[in-house]
Parts: sequence; structure tokens; C-alpha cells
Amino acid sequence: MADRDPALPCSLIAADELTPGDPTPGMTRHVALHTEDMWSGTVDTQAGAVSAWHHHGEHDTTIYVVSGSMRLESGPGGESVVEAGPGDFIRVPAGAIHRESNPGGETSHAVVVRCGHGTPTTNVDGPAPA
Repeated sequence: MADRDPALPCSLIAADELTPGDPTPGMTRHVALHTEDMWSGTVDTQAGAVSAWHHHGEHDTTIYVVSGSMRLESGPGGESVVEAGPGDFIRVPAGAIHRESNPGGETSHAVVVRCGHGTPTTNVDGPAPA
């Protein structure tokens, strides 16, 4: 940990300082912080919306659902399904091709943290067939 400076102070990124994030059709991302090792921000998905298929390269991702509903499809043919609501965490492994949707009646809001290197989002045609 020689490259870490214990004297560095903590900092604040205020809600009004978030900037538009990587686009994926069907969802709106906002970036709080993007360093060489980490990406953090928020994602909003409108009620009934389904995102495009995508992955996060070498980034492991943790999603915390603040409000609304979130559904993730992944795996061969997109057959593995995870449903989450307020207070739930979702893990998206590095490279996992997936898409998010919001089966609920209100916009979903989630906090996202990705740890890894490289491009944080790559849009793709879909997963391999089952």
C-alpha cells in the first residue's frame, strides 16, 4: 500500500455534481466518481423499461437498490433471472453479459459501485444462446 497516502482527507461529491454516465438504451446513469480502479454512481430505469444487453468488462459490480424494482437477466440465453427491490444488493461479475429491466410501476433508483480497470460499460447484441 505504498501508493496510498493516509494523510489524504475524505471528500464529498454532492448530488448536484454527478455527471451523465455511459449510455445504455433503457437506463440513465450518473457518475459520482471514476478513477483508474473504481466507478461509482447511480442508475435510474423507468417503469416498464428494458435496457440493452451490455457488460462491464473487467469491472466487478455491486448494485444497491434504493427504490423501485430491478430485474437482471444473464447467463446463457439470458435465462438466469435476479429480481430485487429496495434494500437489496445485486452482484454482477466482471464480463457477465446482462440486461436490466424495471417490472414495477415507478422509476427504479440504484447506487452502483464497480471495481476494476478499463471501459466501465460495453453494449453488446446479447448473451450466447442457451
